[in-house]
Amino acid sequence: MSYGRLGILVLWGIIFTCAPLGAAEDLLAQGLAAQKAGKHEQAVELLGKYLSKHPESAEARRVRAQALMLLERLSEALEEVNRGLAKSPQDLGLLLAQASALAGLDRRNEAIAVYTRVIVLDPENAEAYRERGDNQAQECNYDQALKDLTQAVKLDPKNPWGFNKRGMVYFCQGNNEKAAADFSEAIRVRPDGPHAYFFRGNMYRYHLNQPQKAAADYREGCRLGHPLSCQEIEKMGEKAPK
Repeated sequence: MSYGRLGILVLWGIIFTCAPLGAAEDLLAQGLAAQKAGKHEQAVELLGKYLSKHPESAEARRVRAQALMLLERLSEALEEVNRGLAKSPQDLGLLLAQASALAGLDRRNEAIAVYTRVIVLDPENAEAYRERGDNQAQECNYDQALKDLTQAVKLDPKNPWGFNKRGMVYFCQGNNEKAAADFSEAIRVRPDGPHAYFFRGNMYRYHLNQPQKAAADYREGCRLGHPLSCQEIEKMGEKAPK
């Protein structure tokens, strides 16, 4: 750790600040661990205490905002990231959290503007392209959404959600074959992800007239824990797999 001073003043600084810094670092570590474990209320409390003493911490702001969003306290999450951005206006993690909170509040055009800012700062940020594309699609800007999502899968071809989201755009445009192909690609990238089986199953059942393939996808989606897949397979007269 660097203190920015030399000699005996540094030594005295270490002596007098060691215990409080250790306690503060424990709060940060505990807060991050709580969030990782899904204990979002605890994370909000611990990180709030840490930030009361260390308001400059972008990481604590970002993670606390994420916890608040998962608790559906979106306005509080937005306030949290805005406080962080006041001190660190180009922090990419905070900007992405700000955009996510804005999107959750249905302020999608503002979210798109923030994702655009991230892309200007980091032209290879796949998450920003993926989420901007998703928000463009929600606003029915399908051509721009396709451009963004195509760039997202190019930058991050191992993330299934780029393909899932692009598949949804193709579906909205009436291009069912391309939609099914993207859901298939999502399954190839992550065969244990249940959502793509449900999406592709719906394409096969309701739009491509391939009920046997649909049933196979619903069975697999259900086996992987997707409740809507279980419902669909039961609608088709089969018992949902355990």
